[in-house]
Amino acid sequence: MTRLRLSAALLGTCATAACTAPASNQAGAPPASYFDTTGRADVYSGGARMIPITTPKGTFNVWTKRTGNNPKIKVLLLHGGPGMTHEYWEAADSYFPAAGVEYYYYDQLGSYYSDQPKDTSLWNTARFVEEVEQVRTALGMDSTNFFLMGSSWGGLLAMEYALKYQHNLKGLVVSNMMSSIPAYVAYAEKVLMPAMDPKVLAEIKALEAKKDYANPRYMELLIPNHYEKHLLRRPAAEWPDGMNRALKHVNNDIYIPMQGPSELGASGKLEKWDRSKDLAKITVPTLVIGGTYDTMDPKHMEWMSHQFPLGLFLLCPNSGHMAMYDDGPIYFGGVIKFLKDVDTGTFAK
Repeated sequence: MTRLRLSAALLGTCATAACTAPASNQAGAPPASYFDTTGRADVYSGGARMIPITTPKGTFNVWTKRTGNNPKIKVLLLHGGPGMTHEYWEAADSYFPAAGVEYYYYDQLGSYYSDQPKDTSLWNTARFVEEVEQVRTALGMDSTNFFLMGSSWGGLLAMEYALKYQHNLKGLVVSNMMSSIPAYVAYAEKVLMPAMDPKVLAEIKALEAKKDYANPRYMELLIPNHYEKHLLRRPAAEWPDGMNRALKHVNNDIYIPMQGPSELGASGKLEKWDRSKDLAKITVPTLVIGGTYDTMDPKHMEWMSHQFPLGLFLLCPNSGHMAMYDDGPIYFGGVIKFLKDVDTGTFAK
């Protein structure tokens, strides 16, 4: 649920024929069929396409981009924010292709690569759920192949989608997201904030009390004392390009109304969101991922995995909120094993 304002402080042709790459001799490489784009409408654009989305305020377009071809494992990636972008998910490029996973980047409505309407009534969870369903339909995914994977706010959205449309799912991945915003706020207040230097915390809280969030000092304090410890655990100057672009492209017109302006809690439309009592209703195989140093409580996320009838927990031991970077091999290795176990019917809780 982390804001992207941080970046201000950092900074062929074959449209009608099949394009099939030769099989690789490398061990573990995907088969030639992974590169077969026969019959794909997105061949000319390299897998990218704009999908029209019907909303109560008219029709808008959202951006998606496919990599790979696997009729049995198709993963739609939901980014965080709300109002972030798909760009931080680019870490998947280092892991999914070699495993033969077909996956889709997707900028939710209002995010950088998609249309950005100004009507604030569009920024609510229920409408985003319907958007995901329309994207699924347009991409031709169903319960025989559709895996939904969301991180942070995307994990919240994935749970909401599953509660309404799990009959369309083959599996669900909830990455670095708790099932309760009040519990998330309590974790920040009781665990993360007390661990800060008291003088630093006092200055941060003073700026928040004055609503002086645009003050450069706010990020000067948060970057070394919060983000580098609990968001992505390395010096911000070394953060990967995809992460920095995602931060640069945040849409605060969505983030602030839904999440709120504070980086140490939530006060927007999502403030009272809590689905902890409803997790047992999600009966598809579900992987929950947490990081030891996450902004989200790892113990709560482990607890969540036990509430899902077919739930499994993956702890990334060196990770903050962006576990896909902090513990890439563990993170994606666990996801790939989950996807393949579900697909082959060998998944076990």
